[in-house]
This record gives sequence, structure tokens and C-alpha cells, in this order.
Amino acid sequence: MIQKTEFKIGELNCILVKHETCQTPSAAVILCHGFGAPGTDLVNLADAIMKTGKAQQNAVYIFPAAPIELDPLFDSRAWWMIDIEKIQNLMMSGETREMQGESPNLLPQRRIDLTYVIDHCRHEYSLPASKLVVGGFSQGSMLATDVALHYPEAFGGLIIWSGTLINSELWTTQAARQSPLKICQSHGIVDPILPIDGARDLKEMLQSNHHQVQYIEFHGPHSIPMNAINLAGDLIGNVAET
Repeated sequence: MIQKTEFKIGELNCILVKHETCQTPSAAVILCHGFGAPGTDLVNLADAIMKTGKAQQNAVYIFPAAPIELDPLFDSRAWWMIDIEKIQNLMMSGETREMQGESPNLLPQRRIDLTYVIDHCRHEYSLPASKLVVGGFSQGSMLATDVALHYPEAFGGLIIWSGTLINSELWTTQAARQSPLKICQSHGIVDPILPIDGARDLKEMLQSNHHQVQYIEFHGPHSIPMNAINLAGDLIGNVAET
């Protein structure tokens, strides 16, 4: 049986999911949704991940909702605003790598917001950073990557579903400074929203700075296939093992 609780941590509304047998969590997993999605978008993945093994059932799963409300009727939310027209024009001209130099104005504040959630979880469950897994989908994975590279200690794992390389100069500097991270990354080769080149460049940047990346490419669009969920489940299981 899965238990769900809604609460607020700092500035972010969150949903916590755990298995009924989880009394003293051995790990915490924080997953951030993508641009335009509701705060509940990834919540069902907790159940799918917990079905991959017993260790995964001894983790708590936290799903923060982005604070920017795009459409209250459909609970469409964002971590920061995106110039969709500019991205479309870059894609049409084949200049998508220009996005790699972009540093969203709100990214530093979102980093603070998500770090507060992470620190709350560590305190609540008495967990070291090595027992934390952060990640997300699309824009949420970019935020998670940014936080993982800036955090003063290395997390147990980082999950990048359909992410891309942004803020390239700063991320490269931080990747060189951060202790080795275990990362699972996936991306569709026909992704019409975030082209595959950005994902490949992100993987190469992380690997060249001593991080361990398990990488999956799949013949699909902007999505999370089952093999990517299983890969994330394996990472979470390894972190949650006591």
C-alpha cells in the first residue's frame, strides 16, 4: 500500500509518497516535474520505482511543485519562464547549442528553494547527502542537475530524464569541483522539444569531469520510457540499500 501526504517545505508545495512498510527511510528521492506540467505529474512514478525492488520501498519520494503558475485551471506550472518562440527559431535554424550558454534569471532562486527541500529531508530523516537522490524530467532535470553540481556534498545519485546542457560555463566549473556523482540519464533521439545533441553534450561534459553516467537513448519523443524508469530504480535501490 502506498501512502501520500501533502505539505509545504519552504516556498514549495510537496507531495510525499512512501510504502506502508517504510518506517525509518534509508534514502530520500526528490523528483521535479517539467515545464507546463502539474505538480503531481511524476507522482505515479514512485509506485513504479518501488515495484523494482525491496530496497526502493524503504525510500521516501518527494515531489515538489514549481512555484510559477502558468494556468490555474490545469495546474500548469514552471520553475522559470521559457522563451518558446526563441527556442523554436533556434531549432529551425539548427542552432540549438546556443541554448547551452543560457542562464535563467530565476535559476539561483530555484536552486535555493530546492536545496531547502533537500536539507529539510536530510534533517527530518537523519540522512547524509550520500542517501539522497535528486532528479527530474525536462526543466525539472535541469534544476536538479544545477542543484547537484552546486551542493556542498555529493548526492547518492542524480536522475536526468530528457534534460539538456544549459549554463554551460558555470556547470562545467561546478562539475569539476563536485565529487563524483552517479548519474542515470535518458533521452529520446526524436525529441522535438529538447534535441538529442544537448543531452549528448551534457553527458560528455559530466563524464569528462569524472562523473559516472549511465546513459540511455531511445527511439522516442520527449518522454520517460520504462527502461529509463528501471535504470533510475536501480540507482535508487543501490542508494537505499542499508
